[in-house]
Amino acid sequence: MGQIAPVFGAVIPSQAQQTLANNYLNFAQGGANDFAQQYLPEIYEQEVERYGNRTLNGFLRMVGAEMPMTSDQVVWSEQNRLHISYNNVNLTGPGAGTFVLNLPTNGGTIQNAVAPNDTIVVMNPLTGITIKGIVGAVAAGAGTTTNVTAYPFTLANWDTLGIANAGLKLFVYGSLFAKGTTSGAFSVQPQFTQFNNQPIIIKDRYQINGSDMAQIGWVEVATEDGTSGYLWYLKSESETRLRFDDYLEMAMIEGELAAAGGGFTANGAAVPGFTAAAGASVAHGTQGLFQAITTRGNVMTGYSGGTGISDFDQVLKNLDTQGAIEENMLFLNRSMDLDFDDMLGQISAGFAGGVAYGIFENSEDMALNLGFSGFRRGSYDFYKTSWKYLNDASTRGAVAVNNIDGVLIPAGTSTVYDQILGTNIRRPFLHVRYRASQADDRRYKNWITGTAGGAYTSELDSMIVNWLSERCLVTQAANNFVLFQA
Repeated sequence: MGQIAPVFGAVIPSQAQQTLANNYLNFAQGGANDFAQQYLPEIYEQEVERYGNRTLNGFLRMVGAEMPMTSDQVVWSEQNRLHISYNNVNLTGPGAGTFVLNLPTNGGTIQNAVAPNDTIVVMNPLTGITIKGIVGAVAAGAGTTTNVTAYPFTLANWDTLGIANAGLKLFVYGSLFAKGTTSGAFSVQPQFTQFNNQPIIIKDRYQINGSDMAQIGWVEVATEDGTSGYLWYLKSESETRLRFDDYLEMAMIEGELAAAGGGFTANGAAVPGFTAAAGASVAHGTQGLFQAITTRGNVMTGYSGGTGISDFDQVLKNLDTQGAIEENMLFLNRSMDLDFDDMLGQISAGFAGGVAYGIFENSEDMALNLGFSGFRRGSYDFYKTSWKYLNDASTRGAVAVNNIDGVLIPAGTSTVYDQILGTNIRRPFLHVRYRASQADDRRYKNWITGTAGGAYTSELDSMIVNWLSERCLVTQAANNFVLFQA
C-alpha cells in the first residue's frame, strides 16, 4: 500500500507553546533552523557597531585645502637659502690658506657665490674651532670645485682648523673694500628650484540587480553617514561610498611616484589601461605625503619619549635650521602619542619645583588627566592628536613594528592669486589639487547607470553606482615637515 510523505516536512505537535529542542530557531547551526519554523526568536534588528566609526578621512580637511587645476601636472617653485654657505669644505696643505668648495650644479652650470673681498667664517663642526678672514682670490678647481684663497684676520694661517679636513663649514658674512675701489667681480644669481606632482584617477563602483533591490531583509542596517533601513543593498552602496571617500585621502598620504627602475614602470602594460602607447596613461603614480617628507623633508628615527625631552629637542634644533614656523601639529599613532605624554609627564610630575606644582589648587575633585593635547617648547607651539589612520587595524595599525609613527605638519601658508576667485588667497603648505574646468569638474563625480534605482541608461537589469575623482597632493616647503619612524 502506498504512502504519501508530506513535502513540507515532518510535523511534531506540542501540547504547549514553548521552546523545545525540535522547534527552537537557531541561526548558528543552520540546516532547518530558520524562519521556516513556526516560532520567532528574540531578534535584535539593528547591527551592532562593534568597530565604532570605521571611516578614516578627515586628516587633510584639518590641515589642508582643495583647489582646482586644469592640467596633467602641477608645478611650483620654492625659495633657496638667502645667504652664501658651503658644507664639506676642504682645507689644503699647511699654511696654504686655500679652501676647496664642492659646488652644486644647475643644468650643468657651476654656481660659485664666493668672491674676492668677501669676509668669511670658517668652522670645524667637530671641534668648534672658528676662524674669520677675507677672500683674496677665487679660481676654478678640478671638476665641479672652486679654490678659494683667503687670509685670517688674527692668525697667520688656517691650520688649527685641521689640515686636509674635508668637513669644514664656510659662510660669507659681509665684505671689505679699500677706498676708491670697484665693487665685487660678479653678482650672485639665485638658483631656481622647482617641484611637481601629477594627479591620479581614483575610481570605484557598486552594482546590484533589480531583483535584490526589492528584497527586504530582517536586519536594520546602519552606516556612519546615517543610512538606515531593511534593504541590504543600501548598506553595501553606502559602505562602498564611505570606502571611496577614505581612498581619496589615503591615496594622497600613501601615494608613490613610479621610479624608472620600478616594477610598475617596467610592467605597466600588464596593468589594465597602462600601455606604452597610451600617452598620458603611461605609468607614473603620484607623490603622497609620506614620500614627499622622506624625499624632501626631515625623518626622525628611533624617537623615545622615555629618555626625556632630549630626543624632541633634536627636532626643535632642526626646525631652527629650516623655516622656524611657530605653530605645528603632531599626528601620532597611539604608541608615539603615549611616548609624548610620558615625556611631558616627566617634566610635569607635580612635585615642588615641577612645572605643574600647585596648579588648579590641587583640587581633590579634579579627575586625573595623564594626557596632553598641546605644549610649548622653546619658541614653538605644538598641538598633538592621535591619528586614527595609524591606529586602525585595517590600515597601518595592529602590527608589531610600524615604520611610520607620526608626522609633524607646520601651520604654514603662502599667498597666491586664485584665477577662479580673482583674488589673493592664503594657501596651506599641504593642499589637494583636483582636475576641474568649465566643461567638467572631477573633484568628486558620482553617477548611476542601468535600469534600476531610477536610472534608465541601458537594458541591463541592475543599478550601477560609479564614483570618480582625479587629484594629487601638493606638499610645499617639505623641509618644515617631520616624519617619525620606528
